[in-house]
Amino acid sequence: MYIIAGPNGAGKTTLSYTILPEIFECDEFVNADEIARGISPFNPERAGIRAGRIMLDRIKELVSKGESFAFETTLSTKSYRSFIKKAMSSGYDTTLLFLALDSIELAKQRVKTRVLEGGHNIPIDTIERRYSNGLSNFFKIYRSLVNRWILVDNSTENFEFIAEGSGTDVIIRSETKWSQLKDAYNGN
Repeated sequence: MYIIAGPNGAGKTTLSYTILPEIFECDEFVNADEIARGISPFNPERAGIRAGRIMLDRIKELVSKGESFAFETTLSTKSYRSFIKKAMSSGYDTTLLFLALDSIELAKQRVKTRVLEGGHNIPIDTIERRYSNGLSNFFKIYRSLVNRWILVDNSTENFEFIAEGSGTDVIIRSETKWSQLKDAYNGN
């Protein structure tokens, strides 16, 4: 199971379409935004809640079948904690790829650009809340929960590895960025 996480505008969907089939050899990508676009192509925001339910049902179905898959999330809530634990107790190896951005302002700008290009909008207060909560939850909950995690900075055209880990092992690739994020979001 692959979890593609990060704030709104981090490039989760764009990167997923490249890395999932080519690098992780994962064919099933469950994405609430894509589901919402299928339900209501001209106003996907209106279908968000329904799409979220469909997404959760689909990933539960995939876990029950033992199939490999990936899903996208901002990790801004703790709601995936019990699901991940259950999947792992069923034998799933779990990799979390968190795409960080260097500022909330960049997240807002990327969402604005996406909307201008015909993509879906996210309210500014939601972007701000998800940005902070997602990073905090990554450090406090999710990185210690999964088998393997990778933290990258996707603020520029070419992403930069910040750190990766498995169990208690951590390999830091960018000491400055790692320390800044860890200090800001109360990571241990």
